[in-house]
Amino acid sequence: MRYRRAWQEGGTYFFTVNLAERSHTLLVDRIENLRNAVRKVKRAHPFDILAWVVFLDHLHAVWTLPENDSDFATRWMLIKAGFSRGLPRGERISVARRRKGERGLWQRRYWEHWIVDENDLQRHVDYVHINPVKLGYVARASEWPYSSIHRYIRQGWLTPD
Repeated sequence: MRYRRAWQEGGTYFFTVNLAERSHTLLVDRIENLRNAVRKVKRAHPFDILAWVVFLDHLHAVWTLPENDSDFATRWMLIKAGFSRGLPRGERISVARRRKGERGLWQRRYWEHWIVDENDLQRHVDYVHINPVKLGYVARASEWPYSSIHRYIRQGWLTPD
């Protein structure tokens, strides 16, 4: 089956990426592995992170790709692989994944949305930052440690409240 994706060179996108086992807490337990994987991919395949939040078992991100580049799929593949390589094996792996030599840490697919204008961008950045409150992890978005909201606060774009 071929999935339709919005490929916009230099586009800005919102993503939701999930672990395969939604009860795992690997993303926050191994946050440095994730950060290292992202840094490595950004060096080889640049992109701008406008917003990012990491939860126990999934993450949301808003990226802008360079002009003449629409390949977010390779970036996600490399981030997922880089993160996975830093973890010991032991997860449950389906027969289909085993046949393809895949690990079982991530859901194969992810959700992406092409940001169409400034209003759409603001809604998605706000969604990323307020999501820890909506999910009941914290009372204030600034209390969640795995969020780009802290950069926005440091730069004076948002207040901690």
